Amino acid sequence: MSAPARYFLMCLGWLCVALGLIGIVVPGLPTTPFMLLAAWAFSRSSERFQAWLLDHPSFGPAVRDWRERNAIARQAKYLAVGMMTLSFLLTWTLVSSDWRLLSFMAVTMIGAGVYVCSRPDA
Repeated sequence: MSAPARYFLMCLGWLCVALGLIGIVVPGLPTTPFMLLAAWAFSRSSERFQAWLLDHPSFGPAVRDWRERNAIARQAKYLAVGMMTLSFLLTWTLVSSDWRLLSFMAVTMIGAGVYVCSRPDA
């Protein structure tokens, strides 16, 4: 792989790590998908950063479970569905009453929730 491509993927990986960390405190912004994308980018750009992410005490188990078995921990499923529900309710009550936005959010979140719940338990 060329040096510019490796550099781009490494930057993408760290951007995803940053977004994942922000997602810890911002409802509606997921953490795990960003960490999975970071792991993918690091796997193609930096063995050291990939090992760091896989060995991380908080993020590593979820990334390893996904890579090995496409599995999500049951607690993570509950948390994901709960946060999607909370985000929808907060948007509905505090931000918007536009039925089009709420309908789009509901359909998107239901689809994401069904997908998350359909994955095997880690």
